[in-house]
Amino acid sequence: MSNWSWEVFAEAFPIVLEGLGITLGLTIACYLFALIFGFFWTFLRRIPFKPINWIVTWVMEFIRSTPPLVQLFFIYYAWPMVPVVGVTLDPFTSAILGLGIHFSTYIGEVYRSGIDGVDKGQWEAAKSLNFSTKQKWTKIILPQAIPPTIPMLGNYLIIMFKEVPLASTIGVAGILHMANSYGAQYWTYLEPLTIVAILFLIMSYPSAILINKLEKKMNRRFDKKEALNSSKGATA
Repeated sequence: MSNWSWEVFAEAFPIVLEGLGITLGLTIACYLFALIFGFFWTFLRRIPFKPINWIVTWVMEFIRSTPPLVQLFFIYYAWPMVPVVGVTLDPFTSAILGLGIHFSTYIGEVYRSGIDGVDKGQWEAAKSLNFSTKQKWTKIILPQAIPPTIPMLGNYLIIMFKEVPLASTIGVAGILHMANSYGAQYWTYLEPLTIVAILFLIMSYPSAILINKLEKKMNRRFDKKEALNSSKGATA
C-alpha cells in the first residue's frame, strides 16, 4: 500500500489524458450508432405482423437483460469462432457494435414513446392529405416525436460515456486502459484511477446540468402547448 503522491499524480496525468480522445471518440461513435440503429428497432416493432413483433421484442429484452460486458466479450472473442459468419474485428469496432447495439434497444424505446405521444389527429391529418409514407414520417410524425425525447436521449449519452470504459477490457486504449497500464507498470493505482474519476466528473457533471436545464425547458414548452390546446378546445 502506498500513500498519495502528487509527484505520481503529475506524472500519470498526461499519460492517462492520452486516452481521452479515444474515450470521447468511442462515445460519439457508439452514440451515433445507437441513434441510427434505434430507429431500426422502432420501425420493426411497428410492423403490423405479430410474429415479427414478438421476435423483435424478445431480442430487445434479451439484449437489455444481458450485461454489456458479456456482449463485448462475445463480439470480440467468440464471434470470430462462429462457423461461416464469424469475422474478426478490432477492439474499437467491437466496442462500437457491442455498446451501440446494447444502447440502441433503450433508445429505440425512447423513440417509440415519442412516436406514441404524437396526437392521433396528426396521423389522421396525414392520411386525409394523402401523404406518402415518407412524407408522413418526415414532415408530420418525426418533427413532433423527436423534440420531446431530446432530454432522455441526452441522458443516454451521459450514461454511455460512463459505460465506455468497459471497452478497456478488450484492449481499447481509453483513459481507464491507460490508467491501468500505468498502475501495472509502477505498482500504483491510486493516482491514475483518481485521474480517471476526475476526468469523468469534469466531462459528465456539466453535461448532466445542461441536460437537466434542457429537460425543464422542454417541459415548460410542453405545458404551454397543452394549456394553449386546452384553451382552444374550451373556446370551441
